[in-house]
Amino acid sequence: MTIGQIVVLALIWFIADYLVQHFHLPIPANLTGMLLLLVLVFSRVVKVDWLRRGASWLLAEMLLFFVPAVVAVVNYQPLMREQGGRIMLVLVISTIVVIATTAWIVDKLYRFELKWARRKSHQVREV
Repeated sequence: MTIGQIVVLALIWFIADYLVQHFHLPIPANLTGMLLLLVLVFSRVVKVDWLRRGASWLLAEMLLFFVPAVVAVVNYQPLMREQGGRIMLVLVISTIVVIATTAWIVDKLYRFELKWARRKSHQVREV
C-alpha cells in the first residue's frame, strides 16, 4: 500500500501546484500542499495512518531526491567559486536559525504539555 500512499501525497502536491499557478498564490506549491494536507488531516477527511508508511519511505529516501540538485551545482562551478563562500554562510546561518527555532518551540510546547498534565491531574484528584 506504500505506492498508493505515495501517489496520494503526490496528488496533493499536484493539486497544490495547480492552485498556486492558477490563482497566482505568493507561496510555493510544496508549502501549499502541506497546508492542504494539514487541513485534510484536521478535518478528518484523511487519516494520518493512511499516509504514514508512504511518508516514512519518502523521508527515508530523501537523499535520493537531492542528487539532481548536487549535479546542478557541478554545472555551475564558476558561480560556486565566486559565490560559494556566501552561499555556504547563508546555508550555515539558516540551518542554525531553523535548529534554534525548532528547539525553542519544542521547549515551549513541552513546558505547556507539562502544565496541562499537572492541571489535568489536579482536576482528577479533586473529583
